[in-house]
Amino acid sequence: MSLFHHSLAFQPVDPMADGLGDDISAEQREEEHFELNEQLDGRLADEWEEILTDARKDPDFSFVSEN
Repeated sequence: MSLFHHSLAFQPVDPMADGLGDDISAEQREEEHFELNEQLDGRLADEWEEILTDARKDPDFSFVSEN
């Protein structure tokens, strides 16, 4: 006779269950969204540089690495 006859199992985690999937879909439908394959035409690099420029102006933001 065993006292420990229960098995423990966890429900699989759904990373989209908290509304993340809806947020991603909304972002993808935005007019000015960009995708990683657009890196080839330089648009992603330009937008990222604009983000970095804005971030450098924020006194509460610090960069760990600029590379």
